Amino acid sequence: MGKKAKSTKGALRAKERKLDKSTLPPPPKPVDDEVGSAKLLNEPSLPGSGYKALNQDGYDDGGVADLTLVIDLDDSVLRRKRGETDYFSALKADLLPRITKGPMAPLPRREQKIRLAKLLFSDDVHEEEKNPSEVYVDVDTDDEDPEIKKLRAERLAQARTALSLSSVLREPACASLSLSEISKRRLGYYGKKGAEDALRCADKAIEIAGPGFWDRDDIEIEAQEQPKIDPNYEKNATAPGLSHESSLKLQPIRVSQLCLRSAYLHRGNALAALGREDEARETYLKVLPMLEPEPRCGRLDWERCSILVNIANTYSRQGNYDQAEEYYKKAEKMGREHIEADEGNRADGLGIATTSMRFRAFALKKAGREDEGKALLKDVIAMQIELNAENEKIKAEQEAKEAEEKAKLEAAAASGDLEVASDPAIAN
Repeated sequence: MGKKAKSTKGALRAKERKLDKSTLPPPPKPVDDEVGSAKLLNEPSLPGSGYKALNQDGYDDGGVADLTLVIDLDDSVLRRKRGETDYFSALKADLLPRITKGPMAPLPRREQKIRLAKLLFSDDVHEEEKNPSEVYVDVDTDDEDPEIKKLRAERLAQARTALSLSSVLREPACASLSLSEISKRRLGYYGKKGAEDALRCADKAIEIAGPGFWDRDDIEIEAQEQPKIDPNYEKNATAPGLSHESSLKLQPIRVSQLCLRSAYLHRGNALAALGREDEARETYLKVLPMLEPEPRCGRLDWERCSILVNIANTYSRQGNYDQAEEYYKKAEKMGREHIEADEGNRADGLGIATTSMRFRAFALKKAGREDEGKALLKDVIAMQIELNAENEKIKAEQEAKEAEEKAKLEAAAASGDLEVASDPAIAN
């Protein structure tokens, strides 16, 4: 028997704490049913054929389902781990991990997760950062435009904030992706001078996503602006990795694979910056088997293109053009398949083809085949002009569609058929 409340107020508080199970949402779906963006949509999520899968029925969702898996807004992992009653009782009592100090303190756990997603995946970036290609290029960061430098500093700070928030929320997948972003953005901001730090962060991202255990303190230090790494630090690795057998009872292996795909790419880029070409190539190659079962679409073929061109560049920098050419042409072929398909993503196809051709032209010049390189660059310029026209066409179509939708809403509001939202956040 439980204790009886001593007063009316006590009885009221006890009643408020009691969980009404009839109000709970349905339980999470089985782990094996969570396939993320590997499952194609029957209809495009946005107008146009840009998301059409190549040579098969269905449309790519733009990575939305994968993002949902990684962020886990509904706390499916925690619900499976704690059980529905314990989880929702803890949620009601505000006992689940979340930030409780500072500007984000008033926000519930779910809203803090949304903020985390925006930090990691925000589209609000400079035009220079929007290129889908993740090919490593050696850039002299000392001579960069101050505005670009400022932008990259801000983006690096955002990634560190994302890691800190991931740690508080106890979200290891987000921590792994945050570390990959820190690796990428350190290399972008500091250039080769930041390569060792970038490599360390990528290695830690892999550790979280792997089958072993990892040390929370060792991870959280990377959220500092200038982390001081103790070479004699002894790890206390007690947190299971995303592909550890205990983790796979709570979430699908796809979460680990998504994190590893990002971490291996940025580890390879850090190794390339350090001139460790064989290790970089070995790291890039680990991504290809994970991409093999994925559908062919613009988004994923950009990822494949980045890996293939990065592999080719490692060979080129070692003076092995014949091996490099094999991978350049594989990437170019993917782009041309989109261009030539009836329902391919023409814009992405042109972009993928020009990216691979441009790097192959540079490799030809590096190999002493100057005339061939120049001839190929002429083709690149012609294709780039075509790509620019295609992008302008897509932009015009999108603006026309948005204007049409806005006009419909305004007409409906004017006729009284639509109640305009009074909340400024909704209205805007």
